[in-house]
Order: sequence, then structure tokens, then C-alpha cells
Amino acid sequence: MADNYPQDWTAEDTYWSTNYRNRPYASAGSQDYETYRPGYRYGYESAHRYQGKNWNDVESDLSSSWNTYEHRSSSTWEQVKAAVRDAWDRVTSNRSLGTR
Repeated sequence: MADNYPQDWTAEDTYWSTNYRNRPYASAGSQDYETYRPGYRYGYESAHRYQGKNWNDVESDLSSSWNTYEHRSSSTWEQVKAAVRDAWDRVTSNRSLGTR
């Protein structure tokens, strides 16, 4: 894999910590960034791991693997699913634009 995605996580982490409150699932303000952070990272890493696949093809695998993901903290799949998808979409959208 040509992408060195673990090194790039820092930039994504900064992006999401600044922008997560603008997302529909976080706009109510009931959760802080640390609730969603593991989901963003998981989505980011998974988009690289499953490069060339679309979300619908991998969502069930991601859901099943969430409980063993090393960075998940206490967040449940239902709590972070939308954040995972957001990070996935950001990576795959950037990749298709040639910016990753």
C-alpha cells in the first residue's frame, strides 16, 4: 500500500476535532470529541485498508470488527457509526480527487 496512513492520522485528527460539532450526529452537543474520535480513526484507517471497496460492501465487516479495534475505547458501534462513515467518505472522496 502506497499510503502511509498512520502518519497522516494527526492531520485528520486535527480536522475532525475542529469540525465534528458541525456534523448532524454531533450537533446536539451531548457528546464531546472523544466519543467520536475512535470512529473517525477507524473510518480513516479502514478506508485505506479496504481501498477500492465501497462503504456498502464493507459496513458489516466494520461493524463486526469494531469490538476488537484497538482504539475503540468504550464507544459502541451505534455511537460512532456515522463518524466512521464520515471519515471513510472523506478519505475516499479525497482519493478520487487525487488529493491523497
